[in-house]
Amino acid sequence: MNAPHPAKVAGIDSTVPSPAHTVAPAAAGASSSTTPQNGTDTSAVTGAPGTPCAPGDLLQDRLAGWVSDLTTLHELTERLVRTDTLSDGLQELLRAGAALVGAPRGLVVLEPADGLGPHTTLGLGLARADLGHIETVPRSSLSYGRILDGAPTTGEGGIADPDLLAEENLDPRHREVAARLGYAASYTLPLCADGTARLGAAVWLYDEPAEPGERPRHLADLYVRCAARHLDRLLEVERARTSMATMAEELLPSRLPRVPGVQLAARHRTGPLGGGDWYDALPLPDAALGLAVGSVTGSGPSAVAAMGRLRASLRAYAVMEGEDPVAVLSDLELLLRLTEPARSATALFGYCEPALRRITLAGAGHSPPLLIGERRTEFVETSVSAPLGMLACWEAPSVELHAEPGETVLLYTDGLLHRTGDPADRAFARLHAAAAGVPRAARHDPDAVAEHVLRTVLPDGKADADSEEDVVLLAVRFE
Repeated sequence: MNAPHPAKVAGIDSTVPSPAHTVAPAAAGASSSTTPQNGTDTSAVTGAPGTPCAPGDLLQDRLAGWVSDLTTLHELTERLVRTDTLSDGLQELLRAGAALVGAPRGLVVLEPADGLGPHTTLGLGLARADLGHIETVPRSSLSYGRILDGAPTTGEGGIADPDLLAEENLDPRHREVAARLGYAASYTLPLCADGTARLGAAVWLYDEPAEPGERPRHLADLYVRCAARHLDRLLEVERARTSMATMAEELLPSRLPRVPGVQLAARHRTGPLGGGDWYDALPLPDAALGLAVGSVTGSGPSAVAAMGRLRASLRAYAVMEGEDPVAVLSDLELLLRLTEPARSATALFGYCEPALRRITLAGAGHSPPLLIGERRTEFVETSVSAPLGMLACWEAPSVELHAEPGETVLLYTDGLLHRTGDPADRAFARLHAAAAGVPRAARHDPDAVAEHVLRTVLPDGKADADSEEDVVLLAVRFE
């Protein structure tokens, strides 16, 4: 009876060589035919001299090797799919590949074949300066350069350079860089999945002349092909995030106006999905200035588009009746209710008269401005009102704010508070403490004030980290 043929399991091909831990093959002459007393010949396979081993044991050991490989690949791919950013995914690819091929260092070059970017190079165990040295080597002399330029590969799909410094035709610059960085061999795999365009290439570097064996090559190739599919999805997400951020930035002021009597500064952070927070500063007749911040509910392209429409409409209403902030927000509320009945928004509009150091404010469900001065740091009390689109007819009284020379009025959106993760009262307290702690030397510069408040309220990179909440700050300093 023939032994059953092992099936292909989850990409582990039964035709590949036996795993390294399979029973050692018999030495030459170790397999012999013995003739028992009854005259019948019986063949035996020996795994070690003098140790008979049945074919079923070999098959069982080979299956155990495949199961071990499957477990390794499963664990590595599980770690990979938990990454949710492109840079994290590329770093995990390098770490897993280094473990599979037994190399301590490596780099991955992202260069999508469609030419839409992004183009980047990340290293494992290599500093940015080291990557810079490698990039000075002529592309045709580098294995990843040949792959990205369309050179065919052999074997499992990679290029092995087992002893770079021993190659007679090695580019002199490549020889110099390899000696300087201390690597003597490399193994390179294209970063592409079945049926997808090439995304880039991954290179692992050895400190001594070496190359991965047949089994590690096979496992690394399986892993990289699987990883490429996940990285392709992360690439599309990264492109979408970049597009949304660019769209949101293009819908906001490209620069702030220069108006005598005031200095302006702004900060804007867009979430990965693109949100609806916005700000504006618009010169108005009689040397006045219209100031606005707001937030549209939702995220993604629809929220960004709604934000753009509301901001453009508010600018028109401000030009026509900016001296009456209540009328401006009333018109904006009517527009929102008629054109987008399923959406709401918060907004704060101020009619600023720099010569008088006065701002007339009207708010719709928005957080109160913050007044920052030498002798006081306090929230400006505004009338309590519902957001736009929440009531059949919105209207709330306006308030007047009088500032002293050198004082700064800070307008902001709720995203600044929400990103802290604190309850509302603690978030407001944190904001007040940050504003009160602005260094005296920085108070004459609204840009420095906005930066200090942002970094103090959102420390440890929270200001720049991905978040569902947009952040807007608009600082207005009176001279």
